[in-house]
Amino acid sequence: MVDRTDLLTDLLTDLADESGELDALVAPLPWGDWARATPAPGWTIAHQIAHLAWTDHVALLAATDPGAFFASVTSAPDLGRLVDDGAEQFLAPAAKLLARWRAGRTALADALAAVPAGEKLPWYGTRMSATSMATARIMETWAHGEDVADALGVTRAPTARLRHVAHLGFRTLGHGFTAHGRAVPTAPVRLELAAPGGGTWAHGPADAPDRVSGPARDFCLLVTQRRHRADLALVAAGLVADEWLDVAQAFAGPPGAGREPLEGRAPAAGTTA
Repeated sequence: MVDRTDLLTDLLTDLADESGELDALVAPLPWGDWARATPAPGWTIAHQIAHLAWTDHVALLAATDPGAFFASVTSAPDLGRLVDDGAEQFLAPAAKLLARWRAGRTALADALAAVPAGEKLPWYGTRMSATSMATARIMETWAHGEDVADALGVTRAPTARLRHVAHLGFRTLGHGFTAHGRAVPTAPVRLELAAPGGGTWAHGPADAPDRVSGPARDFCLLVTQRRHRADLALVAAGLVADEWLDVAQAFAGPPGAGREPLEGRAPAAGTTA
C-alpha cells in the first residue's frame, strides 16, 4: 500500500513541476501577448493565469478556513459567473499577476501538506481529501496550460504527470453522467491508454466488455473538455463506453460547453458496439 504522505508528496512535486512548466511558458511574454485570446470564449492568456491564481486562493481557503470558503460562495452575486468573476477579480499586470500566482500556489502546497490524513476539504458540490485536491490542481493547471499553449501556437510534449489527469478522468466517470442529467451506468468500463514514453496506463476490470483505448494525452484532452472527441484518437467499444466519451468531465460542477470539432478535420475517434 502506498503511504498517504508519500503519495501527497509526489502529487505536490508534480503539481509544482506542472505549474513551473506553464510559468516558464508565460513569464517571458511581453504584456501584449498576455492579451491574446485563448480557446475559452472571452478569456485571454491573462485570464487563464488569473483563474489558476483565484482557484488556488479558494482552495487555500478550503484547506485553512472552511468558513471563509463557504462565505466566498454564499456572498457571490451570481453563482453562474463565479469562475469568470474570480478570474476578473485576480487580473493584474503581468508582473503582479505572476507574483500572485506563484505565492498562492506555494501557500496552497504548504497548506495541503499540513492537512491531517482523513480530513475532507469543502469544495463546490463535494468534499475532497488533500490528495484529491492536489490531483485536481494538477488537472486544472495542465488543462489551462493547454489553452495558453493553443493561444501561442505551441504544442507541449506530454509528460508522465498526465497519469494523474487520466486517473481523475476515470474516477469521475459517474460524475460526467450525473452532471449531464443521465443515469450512472452500472456496467464497468476498462480504460487502456498509451502512456507518454511507452507503456500502458490501465483502469477498470480487464474483462469489462465496455472499453476505451487510445493515447493518454487524447483522453486527458477529452476529460478536461479541451478537444472534441471527433478530433481525438480514442476508440470506444460498447454503448456505455461510447456514451461516456460524450459526457466525460474530470472537473467539478455543471457540464461545460466543451469544444467544437476543429475545422477541416475528419473525425479521428472510432466506435464499435
